Amino acid sequence: AHYTGPSSSASKMVFQRFVEIGRVALINSGDLNGKLCVIVDVIDQRRALVDGPTTGVPRQALNFNNMSLTDFRIALPPSARTRTVRRRVEKSDVVQRWEKTAWAQKLHQRTTRKNLSDFDRFKLKVLKQKRARIVRSAMKKINKESA
Repeated sequence: AHYTGPSSSASKMVFQRFVEIGRVALINSGDLNGKLCVIVDVIDQRRALVDGPTTGVPRQALNFNNMSLTDFRIALPPSARTRTVRRRVEKSDVVQRWEKTAWAQKLHQRTTRKNLSDFDRFKLKVLKQKRARIVRSAMKKINKESA
């Protein structure tokens, strides 16, 4: 029995989101928390030059610990100018595609819940109680029919 190399399933790469020029990232700390940016250049092992002209992120060096890589990637030349980044982002529709993802919707839901007023929380509680009553009565019917 000779070793023939890795099998086809083992040779498939598991990790898909690489730090690369054009990778769209979500900033997850600081004043720009929750905004999208594009990696324009990699400075070193810890930092990248990012730009987000359509999302209000100024061109700056940002630590990789302060961003989360997304699945989106834009074709960009290295160290592209802000104007080029803006054109490519608008052309690729990346912001609209991001808003449709489950990740973005979850973040939006979280901020919506965080900003509820006391009365909004009360209304939410009442609606949850109504839903629970409906579910409970439906379950009682099902249990009676099966018994």
